[in-house]
Amino acid sequence: MDIRQLRTFSCVAELGSLSKASDTLRVAQPALSRQIKLLEHELRAELFTRNGRGMVLTDAGRLLLARTAGIVRQIDQVRDEIQSAGGPPSGRVVLGLVPTVSCVISARLARRTVDTYPGISLCIVESYSGHLTEWLHRGEMDLALIYGPSSDLHLAVQSLGRDPIVAVGPRGSGLSKKKQVDIGWLLKQRLVLPSHSHGLRALIEQAAAKKKLKLDVKLEADSFRVLTSLVEEGLGYTLLPPSSVRNEVAAGRLEVAAISKPSPMRELTLASPIDHPGSTAIALVSELLRDELIACREEGLWDIRLA
Repeated sequence: MDIRQLRTFSCVAELGSLSKASDTLRVAQPALSRQIKLLEHELRAELFTRNGRGMVLTDAGRLLLARTAGIVRQIDQVRDEIQSAGGPPSGRVVLGLVPTVSCVISARLARRTVDTYPGISLCIVESYSGHLTEWLHRGEMDLALIYGPSSDLHLAVQSLGRDPIVAVGPRGSGLSKKKQVDIGWLLKQRLVLPSHSHGLRALIEQAAAKKKLKLDVKLEADSFRVLTSLVEEGLGYTLLPPSSVRNEVAAGRLEVAAISKPSPMRELTLASPIDHPGSTAIALVSELLRDELIACREEGLWDIRLA
């Protein structure tokens, strides 16, 4: 195996198509196909299943991707570091954001990055903390802004602050007329929540256990957009950071109320792989991210309590 073959394999796996990989890598499609076949011959295993919809990884292909994706990224970052030495910073940075954070800062951070460091290519991936943590461990991601607690992540972490959680209900629910609601009352309502694999669900389950309550969860959604749309339809209440539904509340589609003390809070953590040597581009994007958090706080767009 050589790095060119692994880079080709990684690109085809990501895009699911030889033609798309050919456009991305600017290499003729027959040449990419030959590199994949050489790799399969050396490993004595098929890495892709070819069908009319493209290229799908086999079990062997998924194993190879899991073991080599981080290696390929690190080699690419070394190249970027050397090429940008003494010049403007450059390179690709893959940043993961949980949905409730992404909806507040992703566009602002992208604009700040383009304006400040035009040589840096920023890839923003939106997903829940569990998925982002997995990708960090596999070396497929450079940074992620996720919810803690940071001590359980087995990653290089920095606590950035704590995000309050509020009750969220549909229009006409009466939440907007209340200054705050009791967590016991809220947990007795019909709820729309993420599945058990997600940190927010675990936080709510812990609160219910302390009150010795059984949650009435009729609907689960592992998509933030789906979750809020289900609440808009009047199918239940949920719990979210107020910044994540600010636009929906302003438009009158949702109502929110604070939760009486002790109100739930979530630790916001900037995480990166422990064995991942950070590049200049990664460090600069980290700085921009922190600056954006402060700016959002000062502009009243985010209620985060900064560390």
